Amino acid sequence: MTEAARTPMDPADEVPLAPSGRDLFSKFVPLIAERQALLDTGVRDPFSLVMEKVHSPTRATINGKETILLGTYNYMGMTFDPDVVAAGKQALEDYGSGTTGSRVLNGTYQGHKECEEALKAYYGTRHAMVFSTGYQANLGLMSTIAGKEDYIILDADSHASIYDGCALGNAQIVRFRHNNVEDLEKRLRRLPTEGGRLVVLEGVYSMLGDIAPLKEMVAVAKRHRAMVAVDEAHGMGFFGTHGRGVFEEAGVEDDVDFVIGTFSKSVGTVGGFIVSNHPKFEVMRLVCRPYVFTASLPPSVVATAATSIRKLMHATEKRAHLWKNSKRLHDGLRQLGFDLATPEAQSAIIAILLPDQQITVTMWQALLEQGLYVNMARPPATPAGMYLLRCSLCADHSDEQVGQILGMFAAAGRATGVIS
Repeated sequence: MTEAARTPMDPADEVPLAPSGRDLFSKFVPLIAERQALLDTGVRDPFSLVMEKVHSPTRATINGKETILLGTYNYMGMTFDPDVVAAGKQALEDYGSGTTGSRVLNGTYQGHKECEEALKAYYGTRHAMVFSTGYQANLGLMSTIAGKEDYIILDADSHASIYDGCALGNAQIVRFRHNNVEDLEKRLRRLPTEGGRLVVLEGVYSMLGDIAPLKEMVAVAKRHRAMVAVDEAHGMGFFGTHGRGVFEEAGVEDDVDFVIGTFSKSVGTVGGFIVSNHPKFEVMRLVCRPYVFTASLPPSVVATAATSIRKLMHATEKRAHLWKNSKRLHDGLRQLGFDLATPEAQSAIIAILLPDQQITVTMWQALLEQGLYVNMARPPATPAGMYLLRCSLCADHSDEQVGQILGMFAAAGRATGVIS
């Protein structure tokens, strides 16, 4: 093989050995070989796609081709909102490109406080704390709030950021079966009476697009004297009367102690947050390592976030259109014969289940060649043995685009043999 033909991850690449004589990358060799075998079949790498130009929340140029975006989490289409873009430009001119500091030192500008005020108004809470990413918000809460004598009880399908936060902290971790109210109650009942308890749930689970039975789960948690945290990363913007998330729609706002979220989905930028009504919450700014020991968000980012959040408070029509899009796409894909992860549209995420990695990548590529981008997901992001294509609807997808999407799925599904 010529040097030009080899990739940086080629198993044949020579690597320097660690002092012990063992290559620390050796544990990844099976994954490297699996990836290379897949690429050797002629398919594109679904995890190295480049968008050459983004035209709108629903359109981009990929590989020189106009492409409909159906895998971006841009649920409310805020990335190109004129007011949001203008706020970011103005903050960039007024405050420069970055803070070069932590929130507890020189990294809190007026815009950071305004963003937290916007969150408090949006959620109706007394406290809001902005992090540099949603990942860090979960990392911060899980690693800080519970100590070694306490318990964190979490859904087995929880996001990696929740698991990583638990690993960073000292609490004892108890998992229960995904969305299983009875198993949650059984695990709580078995815990010793000593120690604090935090039940961690997600409004929408991002791989399958299914929602948690929050009304029942929160009731169980409170019956067993546990605090409750709900991650609304994929529910913020379009669930509930005010778009706060699944917890609002379930009517459990008064019983949820912490809501964690992100700006990288419906808000349309980057960042994360926790909101709470707990009277002692502000101490988190002094003890939460992922907040204290990292640089704060650039002024332009918090300006776009604050503007977007204020507009989402009044986005009733957008919410209704997003739900119409989701239901239409789900019904259409099911009628075509695709195997979907949920019996009906439960969120803006629709997952198409496929039998193996090869057919999943082949189907993904067939869609891309027609001008449609979706996400491909595989273990460990999904449960063991599960491969899927994940669609994320946007409030800015037009009726015409949803029709085009269904046509593309029909053609790609028949060409690959996924449907007849």
